[in-house]
Order: sequence, then C-alpha cells, then structure tokens
Amino acid sequence: MNFGKFITYEGIDGSGKTTQAKMLYEYLIGLGFDVILTREPGGTRFAEAVRKILLSHNDFAISPKAELMLYLAARAQLVDEVILPALKSGKWVISDRFFDSSVAYQGFARGLDPEEVMKTCLFATGGLKPDLTFFLDVSPETAAERMAKSGKKPDRLEAESREFTEKVRAGYLWIAGREPERFVIINGEGSIESVFERIKSRIKEII
Repeated sequence: MNFGKFITYEGIDGSGKTTQAKMLYEYLIGLGFDVILTREPGGTRFAEAVRKILLSHNDFAISPKAELMLYLAARAQLVDEVILPALKSGKWVISDRFFDSSVAYQGFARGLDPEEVMKTCLFATGGLKPDLTFFLDVSPETAAERMAKSGKKPDRLEAESREFTEKVRAGYLWIAGREPERFVIINGEGSIESVFERIKSRIKEII
C-alpha cells in the first residue's frame, strides 16, 4: 500500500502557520499531488463542534484535563474520518496543528505531564505520527503584533497571557530536542515568502 505523506504545522498563535500551511497546499497541488488541507481542532462536523467549545469565551471554566480530553476526542475523529483514509489512498495530508499542540499547550502551558500527554495523544491517533512537522518559531512579541494588526478578535487561547505563550513555545522547543528529524524548527520572523522558501527546501527532500 502506497501511503501518502502527513505534514503538520505548529506554532504559537500568530506564528503564521495557517498561512504557510495554505501555501504548501497550493504548491503541492500545483505540482500535481493529491492533497487535503485540514485543521485542529476541526476538520469534521464533530470536531468543528468541539472547536467552538474549546475556543469560544464561555461562561464556564474548562479544566486542563477536560481541555485535553476534548482535543483528543476531536483528533481521534479527524484521524479516523479524514486523515487515515486519505493517507491510505495515497493522498498527502497537511494539518494546521496536530498532537504536538497538546503537548505544548496542555502539557507545558497548562501544567500536565508532557510525557503522559504524548501517550494519550498517540492512543487517540492509533499511533499515527506526522512524517514531518514544521514549527514556525517567532517571538511572543512578533506574534502579538501580527494578531493585533489582523484586527481579529482573539479566541479563548489567543487571549492567554504572555507567560502562557512563553510556556507553549518552551514546549515546542522541548519536542524539537526530542525529535529533531521529524520536528523541524523554521525561523518564522522573516517575510511570508522567505519563510516559505525555507519550508519548500525541506519538502523537496521528501517529494
């Protein structure tokens, strides 16, 4: 069976990962690849419903463990319904966030055990891991400036403190230290085009 490639994008909010994921999608389509672009949380009707709960400014609190479980449920559905069938049919899948987000956000920033978070994530995905993950690394200051310029109202996680964002970034760097072959740090401070050139050079190695 000829599996497709699974590429994910990670980063703090405002890092530019969503833009870069779309650019890679369009680039690969232009090369003739069959590609699916999805996001987390989301990508299925169930997961999009969970997304509203997770990212809305609710009038109730969500504990770190409950938050993690909601992400895991959305992720399990996305893998079973969209990602795995696509990969099995030979398609490439690009996802704006995947389980590394849980390690960084719920593990490092919310204070759960990162090792335990990773284990539960792998249970939710049935052991599925990305072939390649691009971590768009920018400073919290750059990310905050970009979000302010966008004019978009921050969601529940985007509205978290600078300290929270620093912990998320530390979590991503921890993952990079553990899995340097899969988890690639990309300097996201430059122009959109220069960042994409860095990503494209790495993608060409696996095409």
